[in-house]
Amino acid sequence: MQCFRFLKTMMTLFNMLIFLCGAALLAVGIWVSIDGSSFLKIFGPLSSSAMQFVNVGYFLIAAGAVLFVLGFLGCYGAHSENKCALMMFFLILLLIFIAEIAAAVVALVYTTMAEQFLALLIVPAIKKDYGYQNDFTQVWNSTMEGLKCCGFNNYTDFEGSRYFEKNQVVPPFCCINPANHTAEEPCTIQKAQDMDVQGCFKQLLHDIRTNAITVGGVAAGIGGLELAAMIVSMYLYCNLK
Repeated sequence: MQCFRFLKTMMTLFNMLIFLCGAALLAVGIWVSIDGSSFLKIFGPLSSSAMQFVNVGYFLIAAGAVLFVLGFLGCYGAHSENKCALMMFFLILLLIFIAEIAAAVVALVYTTMAEQFLALLIVPAIKKDYGYQNDFTQVWNSTMEGLKCCGFNNYTDFEGSRYFEKNQVVPPFCCINPANHTAEEPCTIQKAQDMDVQGCFKQLLHDIRTNAITVGGVAAGIGGLELAAMIVSMYLYCNLK
């Protein structure tokens, strides 16, 4: 009985924290969607690495909504000893856990396919919007400066772009001198070809693989918490009258 009460209390507190985190993510997601430029000004490079691949505002709203609902179900189910809420909490968490495993497998096995898919979406946007859409340009400039990379694939992403047609050069980040790590201007196509600065997608993958232990540890920690939450919720469910 004491074990049941202890797990019930811990489940309630844990899910209250998830509920609050979900509410915070929802608030930030709505903020980013409404006023993305101010978000970038505050967080700058910290936010730019992901923003060229996904719409951060909608992503945060979706993640916040899931955590909000999950936290509510877990907290309410444990505190009020509601079997229906506990079962819904368990099933949603199980689906998330399976989706995470599937995403990890796809990311590891189909990296090339993912790169090709993202390139089909991102490269045309670079050719159209870089240098003309302020938020988009700021995101890419922050990313290329922070990761020391050029475009999604490399300098060829800017060939035939509106930016290149107007200025007859590519961004200076595509002409970073490896000796002193400074950008050389003007960055012509020939100079960018000689410098051969790596694309941001491959640089991001390189950074992730370099920090694989940290990434793996965080992923294992999250997975462990999810498993523990599922086990505790099922224990409470099975011991309720």
